[in-house]
Amino acid sequence: MAKKSDLPLPLPTWAYFLDVDGTLIEFAKSPDAVRIDDALLGLVARLHQACGGALALVSGRSIADLDYRLGSIRVPLAGQHGLERRNAAGRLRTHSTTSAEKLLILRSLEPAVAGYPGLLLEDKGQTLALHYRQAPGLASYAHRLMRTAVAPSADRLCLQKGKYVVEIKPRGFDKGSAIEEFMAESPFMGRHPVFIGDDVTDELGFDTVNRLGGISVKVGAGKTRARWRLRDVAAVRKWLAIALSARS
Repeated sequence: MAKKSDLPLPLPTWAYFLDVDGTLIEFAKSPDAVRIDDALLGLVARLHQACGGALALVSGRSIADLDYRLGSIRVPLAGQHGLERRNAAGRLRTHSTTSAEKLLILRSLEPAVAGYPGLLLEDKGQTLALHYRQAPGLASYAHRLMRTAVAPSADRLCLQKGKYVVEIKPRGFDKGSAIEEFMAESPFMGRHPVFIGDDVTDELGFDTVNRLGGISVKVGAGKTRARWRLRDVAAVRKWLAIALSARS
């Protein structure tokens, strides 16, 4: 669906929702290896201020992880694919999974992952993520392992596929639901949503933004339901700088 580069000129009525990994920053060998550079931090902070606070980061990372990487910058955040959200007023809401159930799944996965150094099992708090970015050849094994692990809880939990990762998460929450929740609150309410993302996990966000008559932007190649496209992380940053200049 996506067009290539004919993005409309930024408007004062826009609200910005931005994915992080693969959109604002390049992928690294592991989730912990990424660094949000000062230039990006300054761009995000200035655009957040220029649009009256109507900017949120919507990520698969936890809010605690995002806070650590953002330093002193405080913007609205949605973490773990919408399972936790901190709004513009600073209120945090978490949609929790059953800790005992998650612990059982985690214990069942640990020995199956231990024999494969290229696999990384991450407990994000509300989700369990199995990363295989260091061993792409193990993709089939990783997905099969997670399907088996989630099967006994399939009425409550589901799989979330992404770039070199598959996660187990509670049903009913995603990046689209997070954007919808933000749009029901100030300062996002009444604006036109703009969502930029690069991954399969962002497609539900694109669906929501399309339904709301907003601007959905896919980063990079691949099939998508987004209506526009930017080539890479550098193109995203350049376009956001243009949006900031237009607001200024």
